[in-house]
Amino acid sequence: MPSSSLSALRGPAVRRLLTLRQEQKLTTRHVRLMAQSLEVTERTVWRWLAAAERDESAAAEPGARAQSKDRFSVTPEVRRLLALWKGNVAAVHRELTARATKGEGDPPPSIPTLHRAIQRDLTPGERAGLAGGERAARKHDVFLARPRGWRNQVWETDHMQAPVLVDVDGRARRPWITWFTDCATNAITGLAVTPVHPSRESVLAALRSAVLREDPYGPFGGLPEKVRVDRGKDFLSRTVTAAFDLLDVTVEDLPAYTPHLKGTVEGLNRAVESMFLAALPGYARQPRPGKRPSRPKDEVLLGFEDFTARLLDWTRWWNTEHQPAPLRGRTPLEAWQEDPTPLRDVAAADLRTFTLEDAGTRTLTTRGIRFRKRDYVGPWMTGQSGIQVRVRFMPHHDHRIEVYHAATGRYLGPADLADQATEEQVSAVRRARAARARRLKKDLEASQRERYAAATQAEPPRRLGALSGAQADAELARSAGTSLSQLALPDVIPPAAPPADWRTPASLAALTTADRPAPLPSSRDSAPAVPDGLAGRAAPSTTDEDGDAL
Repeated sequence: MPSSSLSALRGPAVRRLLTLRQEQKLTTRHVRLMAQSLEVTERTVWRWLAAAERDESAAAEPGARAQSKDRFSVTPEVRRLLALWKGNVAAVHRELTARATKGEGDPPPSIPTLHRAIQRDLTPGERAGLAGGERAARKHDVFLARPRGWRNQVWETDHMQAPVLVDVDGRARRPWITWFTDCATNAITGLAVTPVHPSRESVLAALRSAVLREDPYGPFGGLPEKVRVDRGKDFLSRTVTAAFDLLDVTVEDLPAYTPHLKGTVEGLNRAVESMFLAALPGYARQPRPGKRPSRPKDEVLLGFEDFTARLLDWTRWWNTEHQPAPLRGRTPLEAWQEDPTPLRDVAAADLRTFTLEDAGTRTLTTRGIRFRKRDYVGPWMTGQSGIQVRVRFMPHHDHRIEVYHAATGRYLGPADLADQATEEQVSAVRRARAARARRLKKDLEASQRERYAAATQAEPPRRLGALSGAQADAELARSAGTSLSQLALPDVIPPAAPPADWRTPASLAALTTADRPAPLPSSRDSAPAVPDGLAGRAAPSTTDEDGDAL
């Protein structure tokens, strides 16, 4: 029998023996049988019985340490020190001892006594919180489960960076997954995969795939009543919130750092890693041999297209074959089909319109549509020059826009970027930008790199790197031509002195004059005033070779 169950039987057993002794029916055989059943020695049982005769309260918890009025308890000061020393009891004991030596408090108890007091007076959540903060304390909390509800009552959505390296245009990247899941059936209604960090475009693409009830997501879809998000700026952007408003979907913005409030999608994030991603090549969290967990050089990574295809296959398996524990032996597909709740569908054309960002109206000219200082053209524009159109576009998809009639809202067609660069040109531009960024980073690091001497005693920091006097003068001479303060020539016309009631620093007062120079006379007969800075220069000659005035 487990020790916890035996501990629960100690109290009733000792009370039974105490009753037999009071009735003078207690024998050694009773004590021996009780010791065998409780898996303790006979001497222990006799000791418990003697303690119960002295104090009846001891019969409730036999073997517990006797409580005294002088027993040490955890004080608020001990709690503060536990938080300061991250739960290190030995460090707390040293701190209390040092304070007692200075006469700032009573001597602390021994370390075992301090350990027992902390274990007794603080809950596991409090101990974890004092050592690791609120997130650590939350692991010891008890959370209530929401009722299952019905399909499309509530969806949850989230971004997840897959811990798998994928080959994206020759570079190893960790793609991001954005998906929607139904809380009632645990079904993945839609997802989108992004090679780099996701944006509002990823949310709109995943929402479009989640609402449409077509392959590869099967019969799942329709409009939900509510969607829970976790205060991500992509989910709360103007374009996404406008799309939810047009689709009549309520957005529940959860507080930050509360993953337990959207447990369905958080559980999906954990499940996809342990059930699918961990077996893929390029898994970043795979245990590696050696001291440095580097990736094997001969490991072949999946391409982005192959990774997306495998993820969609796993999504189909999750929806149609997997049986999550909350569904009690049913698959998400079976739970979805057994739910009679009617679905709200949206036409694909309307859904595409609602999930595009609005860029306002434009005039269709002979050069096409001017959008973001570039021209967009389409074959349907023939004979349409002069009409007013409304432009909609998918964020970051600047190669194409969608055009609608401004008055009727009728969809006219797509428009592609005119004179679009080829893939070779785009690649060359990206390589040039990357090389320039590397050169700039290298130059900045070289200019900011400073070294200091290692110190073995308390002393001011000592910068390393010796310069000769000639090197310093040469570098200052090179930088003299780039100083704007020197190019300004402040000594030509010194600034006027500030008012007497102003508090001017001595360094600035030395650069001002007591009185502003008199203004230049407006008469043509007056001699021009010579600035102070030019007083020492030779005046220009005003006579010819014969001495006559010019």
